[in-house]
Parts: sequence; C-alpha cells; structure tokens
Amino acid sequence: MNIYPQEVENELILHPKVEDVAVVGVPHEEFGEAVKAVVQLVAGVEGDAALADELMAYARERLAAYKCPRSIDFERELPRLPTGKLYKRLLKDRYWGRGDSKIVQE
Repeated sequence: MNIYPQEVENELILHPKVEDVAVVGVPHEEFGEAVKAVVQLVAGVEGDAALADELMAYARERLAAYKCPRSIDFERELPRLPTGKLYKRLLKDRYWGRGDSKIVQE
C-alpha cells in the first residue's frame, strides 16, 4: 500500500510534545517496508518507550491503522539542509545503509 509520509507527519506534528517529525519507510522482513517516525521533541521532554507508545496511540486515533508508525525513534535534532528542508536521505540511510537492502538508492 502507498503511504504518504507527509500525511503521517501532518498528524504527529500536532502532538504537543513534538517539535519536528520525519516519517520514512524502513526494512521489514514480512512487508518489505514499515512506517517509522523519527521525532524531535520539544525542549525539556525526554523520549522513552512510554512516549513512543503515546505517540503511536495518538496516530491511531487520527489515521488508518496501516498508515500508523510501527516504531518511533527520538532524535535531538532532525537533519536539515541550509535551506531548512528536511534531509530525509540521512535518516533513511541509517536504516537502509546495508548493501543487501531492497530500496533503490537515489
């Protein structure tokens, strides 16, 4: 199924503890890819398993189940180009960096 990352990002960014978010497809043995959210939290909020669960529940309330992140990682700051554009390739490479990945490199 096609999942548009922007749709998921648009919902997660509305959570009061989320400062910035990027959604990418990551390797999944059964499905090929799974939805992962990489989240930058607002200052003073610490990311942990309970917060990841909270954010996934928040997404489930607003999105179809197949669009919801299967996992969430927390980053201190998301990588951005000097223009301010999110540099998702750096995030994707962390998960797809292996030579045996199925994704086509850009």
